[in-house]
This record gives sequence, C-alpha cells and structure tokens, in this order.
Amino acid sequence: YLHSNPSEGQSPVTDPGHSVKCSPVVIDDVLLNGTTLDIPAAEEFIHQSMAIIIEDAVKKATDVREKVCEWRSPDQLKELLDLELRDGGESDSKILQRCRDAIRYSVKTTHPRFFNQLYAGMEPYSMVASFIAEALKPSLYTYEIAPVFTLIEDAVLRKMMELIGWEEGGDGIFNAGGSMSNMYAMNLARYNHSPDIKEFGLSAAPRLVMFTSQECHYSVSKAAALLGIGTKNVYVVPSDKRGKMILSALENKIKAAKSEGAFPFMVNATAGTTVLGAFDPIEEIADICEKHNLWLHVDACWGGAALMSKKHKHLLKGIHRANSVAWNPHKMLMACLQCCAFLVRDKTVRQVVSLFSKCTFLQVSFARHYAYFMPEFSNVCFWYIPPSLKNLPDGPELYEKLHTVAPVIKERMMKTGSMMVGYQPHGDKPNFFRMIVISPQVSKQDMDFVLDEIHRLGKDL
Repeated sequence: YLHSNPSEGQSPVTDPGHSVKCSPVVIDDVLLNGTTLDIPAAEEFIHQSMAIIIEDAVKKATDVREKVCEWRSPDQLKELLDLELRDGGESDSKILQRCRDAIRYSVKTTHPRFFNQLYAGMEPYSMVASFIAEALKPSLYTYEIAPVFTLIEDAVLRKMMELIGWEEGGDGIFNAGGSMSNMYAMNLARYNHSPDIKEFGLSAAPRLVMFTSQECHYSVSKAAALLGIGTKNVYVVPSDKRGKMILSALENKIKAAKSEGAFPFMVNATAGTTVLGAFDPIEEIADICEKHNLWLHVDACWGGAALMSKKHKHLLKGIHRANSVAWNPHKMLMACLQCCAFLVRDKTVRQVVSLFSKCTFLQVSFARHYAYFMPEFSNVCFWYIPPSLKNLPDGPELYEKLHTVAPVIKERMMKTGSMMVGYQPHGDKPNFFRMIVISPQVSKQDMDFVLDEIHRLGKDL
C-alpha cells in the first residue's frame, strides 16, 4: 500500500485506503496473488476460540467443583476426538468443537487438586505473555528481529544471576528443558577440562568421570550417554535418608576415580530432588570441588525458586560458588511451559555452545507464595495404609501388600477425575504417594479433601 505526492518531495508512506494488488492467477492448480486469509473471519474465529479458552481452560479448569480430568481409555479417546487427518479442511464450528473436546479431555494441571507434577496452577500474567508471544511469533536470533523480547530475556537472566549471587554477572540462555540445561553444563565442564575436544572430538579427551547423587535427575546419565562420556563414567554418590549427597562418600569416589587413572571433571549437585525435594549441601560440595579443581553444576530446576524467599534461600547456601546453574521458572514460579534457564558464571566459557532462546517471560514476585511451603520443599511423600493392613506388623508382608495399594488408588482416582496425585517406589520402599503442592489456589480444604478422597478410594483394599 503506497501513497506519494512527488510534487511535495515526500517519501512514500503506508496508506491502507489505497491498495495495489496483482490479479490472481492459477499456476499448476495453485492460486497465486489471491486472497489467502479472510481477516474478519479470522478475527471472529480467534474471538470465539478465546471465549472457549476463558470458559473451559481457565474458569472451569480452576474450579474445585470440576474434575481434574475426564478419564477415557486410549481407544475411547481416539474415537471421541476423531484424530484422522483428512485431505479437506473443516468448518470453523467443527474446529471450535474440537477445541472444546481437547480441553475437556485433557488433564487440568491448573486445577487446585492437581498434585502430580513439579508444575501446577495458572499464573495469569504468564499466560497472557504466552498469548502475546504466540501472536507475534518472535524468534530471539537477533535484536533486529525481536527487539522487545531480547531485552526482556536479558533483564530476566540478569535478575536470575543476581539472585544466585554472581556479583560480576555471567551469561545465560533459555532452552527447551531442564534436561538440556544439564547437558549443556556437562558439555561446558568437559570443554573447560579438555578444550581441544571442541575441534578434535573424543579422541582429544582422557577418560573423564563425573559425580552425582543417587537422587539426581535421570537427565544426568542421559547427557553422559549423548555426549559420549558414558553412563559408566557417571559415579553415583550415596545419599542419606533425607536424600542429600553424603560428602564423605563424594570424597571417596573422587579419590577412587583418580586411583583408577580416570580424570574427574565435574560434580552435579541437586537443589530440590524430584522425589523427596532434598537439597544437596552446596557449600560443602563447593569446597570439595575447589580442592580437586572440579566444575560444580547445580541442578536447581525444581528448587531454584527458593532463592526468592528470604526465609528459605538458605537451602541453596553456596550456590554463588557454582560454575553453572539450571533453573526452571515454569515449575515453582509458574511461568508457562517450557521456561528453562541455563546460567554460567564465566562468560568466556560459553563460547562452546551456540544456541537461541525461546522463553521470554518470568514472573518474579512469588516470595510470599513460596513461604507457605515446608522447609525441605513442597514434595509431600506418604503412604496410605488401608484398614485391612493396620494390624500387620512392620515387615516384608506389610511392604509387599502396601506396594499394591497406591497403584489401585491412582487408577480409581484417574477414572473418578476428582484429583491427581503421583506415586512411586524409592529404593527398597514400597510405592508411596508423592504429592507436589505448588498452586497458590490450594486451600486447607483441598488438603483435607486429598486425605479423605484417598481413604474413600482405598478403604476397601
């Protein structure tokens, strides 16, 4: 659209009232230069879609009177959703109905009684930011293509590094998952130990070994496999009963590795383990890393939010001494999925990684929200013992029977749709419920409901 007045020497300016279009033509059965989008119709479809999202995915999904999920078997759900991909398109009304169905049969992770994952709850500002990002489709390659979002990203990363305690700053990126953050950390740690590996590959490196607790995230072993370090070169350090790495065992593992002729290069400390919510003693681990010249990475994907609480940030004491940190704001801080930050203290070492960021928003005012949680973290692990087992003495028979209780209750829970709580074994312990309390919508009544509902679903076992 151009409009100009050469007599006044003005440059062409946009004028929506004057359009210059080529006539449509058909080439190889493809319409070119024709209208590809009916703007009024598209706007109307978006308005109708947003109304469905607000009503079904926001209002209903956060209403405690509604189900956490309407469970269906895979075969039933395939039939209900009609997932066949056809050559022709569908009407807007049918697509809107598919939107309703997709929301209806999805698990409502924003529901006050969803306790299953390390993320939950709806954060309205984050959700709106997500809408804006999807509407604009920025990609953070350069300032030129995403001026606003690159500045937002920089500000958020700097704030996160400030909270960690890196007074001289550092560097950071957002990526698609905490697993990737841990892999980046391992790659940088290896590069720091053996820089030639960047150009010459694994042939330039000796047998490198790293150390992590038995409570660490599975992504540590996965990263070792992907990077060619090898899962056998991930030395697992025992944890105490609370899930924290045992320092004397770490020292012994490092000494044993050196005696074998291997080259220790990294320790992975976990701040907020997946199951028990335990925090490794970072300060003391940092002392050991300094003594043996090892890279210290802190996997704070789950527990990093404690840094925002004056009352609980002591759980991460010493994190400022880490070489790198993984932190997922989509968990405790409830930014939209996926929002995963990888942060490195030394700006010069990040040159080995060339990546672009995707997450652009973080709400950082959750200190009060975090203060409601327990000293260890918001993982609540417990058994439900049905009446039929209460008279059994503590021992193998009780554990064998108890192991079968949680899976049955979980199945009944899902089919009822009343709430959602995960379960799992741990070491030699039978299956127990692992309840994750994150959403600020959770009330005392909801917590009471969990106990009453578990008893209702399992009292006949």
